[in-house]
Amino acid sequence: MEEIIENIDQTVETVEMVETEVISPVETIEVVAAAEPVKPIAQVDPVELAVKKPHKRILQGKVVSNKPDKTIVVKVERQVAHPLYKKYYKVSKKFMAHDENNECKTGDTVRIRESRPLSALKRWTLLDVVERAK
Repeated sequence: MEEIIENIDQTVETVEMVETEVISPVETIEVVAAAEPVKPIAQVDPVELAVKKPHKRILQGKVVSNKPDKTIVVKVERQVAHPLYKKYYKVSKKFMAHDENNECKTGDTVRIRESRPLSALKRWTLLDVVERAK
């Protein structure tokens, strides 16, 4: 019985010691800020940015044209099942995407991300080049 009382006294002392150690909110913020270094915008991976914003769609397709300045036309193909016959067939659609550095060529496989309207027809931006044309 005496051992139990001693254990309870030690527990109470430990709890009192923990309660007296208070960290100020400023110290907490400094510790959190120091834990994760901030990357400059130039070093941030575009795919990493896309993952952080899940409400923006990402599509993959082939570049059909790069004639306009800072713009590419990407053809995205998908397979759709016929409602009656259940046979799959290909449906394609073209999207105009913003290519800031004019780095894409016709035939490249690219990923594009949904964005705000950039012009009358452009609502997508180039995320990254998956495969270069041969």
